[in-house]
Amino acid sequence: MDNQTEVANLEQVMDRVVETAREHDTVTVEVILGAIGQRSYGPVLLLVGLLVLAPLIGDIPGVPTLCAIIVLLFSVQLMLQRERFWLPKWLLNRSVKSSSLTKAVELSRKPARFIDRLVKPRLTFLIRGYIPARCVALCSIVIALMMPAMEFIPFSANLAGAVLTCFGLALIARDGLLVLLAFLLTTAAAGLVLYGLWG
Repeated sequence: MDNQTEVANLEQVMDRVVETAREHDTVTVEVILGAIGQRSYGPVLLLVGLLVLAPLIGDIPGVPTLCAIIVLLFSVQLMLQRERFWLPKWLLNRSVKSSSLTKAVELSRKPARFIDRLVKPRLTFLIRGYIPARCVALCSIVIALMMPAMEFIPFSANLAGAVLTCFGLALIARDGLLVLLAFLLTTAAAGLVLYGLWG
Protein backbone atom coordinates (compact mmCIF):
# COMPACT_ATOMS: atom_id res chain seq x y z
CA MET A 1 0.00 0.00 0.00
CA ASP A 2 1.29 3.48 -0.85
CA ASN A 3 2.37 5.75 1.98
CA GLN A 4 -0.09 8.60 2.05
CA THR A 5 2.21 11.23 3.61
CA GLU A 6 4.43 12.98 1.08
CA VAL A 7 8.14 13.10 1.78
CA ALA A 8 9.58 16.61 2.10
CA ASN A 9 13.33 16.09 1.74
CA LEU A 10 16.15 13.69 1.02
CA GLU A 11 16.58 12.40 4.56
CA GLN A 12 12.89 11.54 4.87
CA VAL A 13 13.21 9.31 1.80
CA MET A 14 16.17 7.61 3.44
CA ASP A 15 14.26 7.18 6.71
CA ARG A 16 11.40 5.42 4.95
CA VAL A 17 13.70 3.15 2.98
CA VAL A 18 15.66 2.12 6.10
CA GLU A 19 12.52 1.64 8.17
CA THR A 20 11.05 -0.60 5.48
CA ALA A 21 14.30 -2.52 4.94
CA ARG A 22 14.57 -3.38 8.64
CA GLU A 23 11.24 -5.20 8.47
CA HIS A 24 12.42 -7.65 5.79
CA ASP A 25 15.40 -9.84 4.91
CA THR A 26 15.07 -8.76 1.29
CA VAL A 27 13.15 -5.78 -0.05
CA THR A 28 11.31 -5.72 -3.36
CA VAL A 29 10.91 -2.74 -5.66
CA GLU A 30 7.18 -2.79 -4.90
CA VAL A 31 7.73 -2.53 -1.14
CA ILE A 32 10.23 0.32 -1.50
CA LEU A 33 7.96 2.29 -3.83
CA GLY A 34 5.06 1.74 -1.47
CA ALA A 35 7.11 3.17 1.38
CA ILE A 36 7.88 6.44 -0.39
CA GLY A 37 4.61 6.81 -2.31
CA GLN A 38 4.28 5.13 -5.69
CA ARG A 39 1.90 7.83 -6.93
CA SER A 40 4.56 10.52 -6.53
CA TYR A 41 6.95 11.16 -9.39
CA GLY A 42 9.44 13.32 -7.45
CA PRO A 43 10.16 10.85 -4.62
CA VAL A 44 10.52 7.99 -7.12
CA LEU A 45 13.07 9.93 -9.17
CA LEU A 46 14.89 10.85 -5.97
CA LEU A 47 14.98 7.27 -4.74
CA VAL A 48 16.20 5.87 -8.06
CA GLY A 49 18.86 8.57 -8.22
CA LEU A 50 20.04 7.66 -4.73
CA LEU A 51 20.21 3.96 -5.59
CA VAL A 52 22.37 4.65 -8.63
CA LEU A 53 24.59 7.01 -6.64
CA ALA A 54 24.87 4.81 -3.55
CA PRO A 55 27.96 2.70 -2.91
CA LEU A 56 27.31 -1.05 -2.72
CA ILE A 57 24.02 -0.75 -4.64
CA GLY A 58 24.72 1.42 -7.68
CA ASP A 59 27.86 -0.55 -8.53
CA ILE A 60 26.04 -3.88 -8.79
CA PRO A 61 25.88 -4.93 -12.47
CA GLY A 62 22.36 -4.53 -13.79
CA VAL A 63 21.17 -2.06 -11.15
CA PRO A 64 21.59 1.06 -13.36
CA THR A 65 19.65 -0.68 -16.14
CA LEU A 66 16.90 -1.76 -13.75
CA CYS A 67 16.66 1.80 -12.43
CA ALA A 68 16.59 3.10 -16.00
CA ILE A 69 13.54 0.95 -16.79
CA ILE A 70 11.73 2.30 -13.73
CA VAL A 71 12.53 5.91 -14.66
CA LEU A 72 11.56 5.36 -18.29
CA LEU A 73 8.18 3.82 -17.42
CA PHE A 74 7.34 6.50 -14.85
CA SER A 75 8.47 9.36 -17.11
CA VAL A 76 6.49 8.16 -20.13
CA GLN A 77 3.38 7.80 -17.97
CA LEU A 78 3.88 11.32 -16.63
CA MET A 79 4.09 12.59 -20.21
CA LEU A 80 0.78 10.79 -20.86
CA GLN A 81 -0.72 12.48 -17.76
CA ARG A 82 -1.53 9.26 -15.90
CA GLU A 83 -2.68 9.93 -12.34
CA ARG A 84 -1.33 6.64 -10.98
CA PHE A 85 1.89 5.08 -12.15
CA TRP A 86 2.16 1.45 -13.21
CA LEU A 87 5.08 -0.98 -13.33
CA PRO A 88 5.05 -4.61 -14.55
CA LYS A 89 4.93 -7.29 -11.88
CA TRP A 90 8.29 -8.80 -12.87
CA LEU A 91 9.92 -5.45 -12.15
CA LEU A 92 8.04 -4.88 -8.89
CA ASN A 93 9.21 -8.30 -7.69
CA ARG A 94 12.91 -7.55 -8.14
CA SER A 95 14.62 -7.43 -4.77
CA VAL A 96 17.78 -6.43 -2.94
CA LYS A 97 19.21 -7.59 0.38
CA SER A 98 17.98 -5.39 3.22
CA SER A 99 21.41 -5.33 4.84
CA SER A 100 23.08 -3.98 1.67
CA LEU A 101 20.35 -1.41 1.14
CA THR A 102 20.46 -0.20 4.75
CA LYS A 103 24.26 0.05 4.73
CA ALA A 104 24.29 2.01 1.48
CA VAL A 105 21.67 4.46 2.78
CA GLU A 106 23.46 4.99 6.10
CA LEU A 107 26.71 5.77 4.29
CA SER A 108 24.90 8.61 2.53
CA ARG A 109 23.38 10.17 5.67
CA LYS A 110 25.84 13.01 6.21
CA PRO A 111 25.82 14.23 2.59
CA ALA A 112 22.01 14.03 2.65
CA ARG A 113 21.74 16.29 5.70
CA PHE A 114 24.09 18.80 4.09
CA ILE A 115 22.11 18.79 0.84
CA ASP A 116 18.78 19.18 2.64
CA ARG A 117 20.04 22.38 4.28
CA LEU A 118 20.78 23.87 0.86
CA VAL A 119 17.54 22.92 -0.88
CA LYS A 120 14.62 25.37 -0.70
CA PRO A 121 11.81 26.79 -2.86
CA ARG A 122 13.28 29.18 -5.44
CA LEU A 123 12.93 29.90 -9.16
CA THR A 124 9.68 27.98 -8.86
CA PHE A 125 8.59 28.94 -12.39
CA LEU A 126 11.14 26.39 -13.59
CA ILE A 127 9.39 23.51 -11.79
CA ARG A 128 5.71 24.40 -11.47
CA GLY A 129 3.13 23.80 -14.17
CA TYR A 130 2.55 21.48 -17.11
CA ILE A 131 5.46 22.46 -19.36
CA PRO A 132 8.28 22.45 -16.75
CA ALA A 133 7.13 19.08 -15.35
CA ARG A 134 7.07 17.56 -18.85
CA CYS A 135 10.54 18.97 -19.58
CA VAL A 136 11.79 17.19 -16.46
CA ALA A 137 10.08 13.98 -17.59
CA LEU A 138 11.56 14.26 -21.10
CA CYS A 139 15.04 14.86 -19.72
CA SER A 140 14.61 11.88 -17.39
CA ILE A 141 13.69 9.73 -20.39
CA VAL A 142 16.91 10.79 -22.11
CA ILE A 143 18.93 9.85 -19.02
CA ALA A 144 17.12 6.51 -18.70
CA LEU A 145 17.88 5.63 -22.33
CA MET A 146 21.57 6.33 -21.74
CA MET A 147 21.90 4.40 -18.49
CA PRO A 148 22.35 0.86 -19.91
CA ALA A 149 25.38 2.10 -21.89
CA MET A 150 26.67 3.83 -18.77
CA GLU A 151 27.25 0.46 -17.11
CA PHE A 152 30.30 0.11 -19.37
CA ILE A 153 31.62 3.66 -18.89
CA PRO A 154 33.31 4.36 -15.53
CA PHE A 155 31.53 6.91 -13.28
CA SER A 156 28.91 7.84 -15.89
CA ALA A 157 26.12 5.96 -14.09
CA ASN A 158 26.91 7.98 -10.97
CA LEU A 159 26.41 11.12 -13.02
CA ALA A 160 23.01 9.83 -14.13
CA GLY A 161 22.17 9.19 -10.48
CA ALA A 162 23.10 12.79 -9.67
CA VAL A 163 20.77 14.05 -12.42
CA LEU A 164 17.82 12.00 -11.17
CA THR A 165 18.51 12.98 -7.56
CA CYS A 166 18.50 16.66 -8.52
CA PHE A 167 15.25 16.31 -10.46
CA GLY A 168 13.62 14.41 -7.62
CA LEU A 169 14.65 16.96 -5.01
CA ALA A 170 13.62 19.81 -7.29
CA LEU A 171 10.10 18.37 -7.64
CA ILE A 172 9.76 17.74 -3.90
CA ALA A 173 11.14 21.09 -2.72
CA ARG A 174 10.05 23.22 -5.71
CA ASP A 175 13.68 24.23 -6.25
CA GLY A 176 14.19 25.53 -9.77
CA LEU A 177 17.91 25.98 -9.26
CA LEU A 178 18.25 22.20 -8.98
CA VAL A 179 16.42 21.85 -12.29
CA LEU A 180 19.03 24.04 -13.96
CA LEU A 181 21.80 21.99 -12.36
CA ALA A 182 20.18 18.76 -13.53
CA PHE A 183 19.93 20.05 -17.10
CA LEU A 184 23.65 20.91 -17.03
CA LEU A 185 24.52 17.49 -15.61
CA THR A 186 22.38 15.83 -18.30
CA THR A 187 24.42 17.59 -20.98
CA ALA A 188 27.64 16.46 -19.26
CA ALA A 189 26.34 12.89 -19.02
CA ALA A 190 25.44 12.82 -22.70
CA GLY A 191 28.88 14.11 -23.59
CA LEU A 192 30.53 11.48 -21.40
CA VAL A 193 28.51 8.67 -22.97
CA LEU A 194 29.25 9.84 -26.50
CA TYR A 195 32.94 10.12 -25.71
CA GLY A 196 32.97 6.72 -24.01
CA LEU A 197 31.27 5.01 -26.93
CA TRP A 198 32.92 6.73 -29.85
CA GLY A 199 35.81 8.73 -28.42
